[in-house]
Amino acid sequence: MEAEELDRRFDRGEDVSEYLDVSRARKPSQEQKRVNVDFPRWMVDSLDQEARRVGVPRQALIKLWIADRLEKDSGCKARTRRKP
Repeated sequence: MEAEELDRRFDRGEDVSEYLDVSRARKPSQEQKRVNVDFPRWMVDSLDQEARRVGVPRQALIKLWIADRLEKDSGCKARTRRKP
């Protein structure tokens, strides 16, 4: 099917999902980028304690806290929410 036909069907409100390959779909600006951060031992211990209390891995806790802080301080909305 050509793109124009797909567009027409979509514009008419038809379900075109069967024609889409979403197996390699990506959300803009959601690519992962690895960063390394060194923390003092006391901070890692505190992070681990809080992560256990909340029931999430340390990395998820750090991501959540940073996203919340960025939203609060800069007014930008996090692109993904509450999926640590």
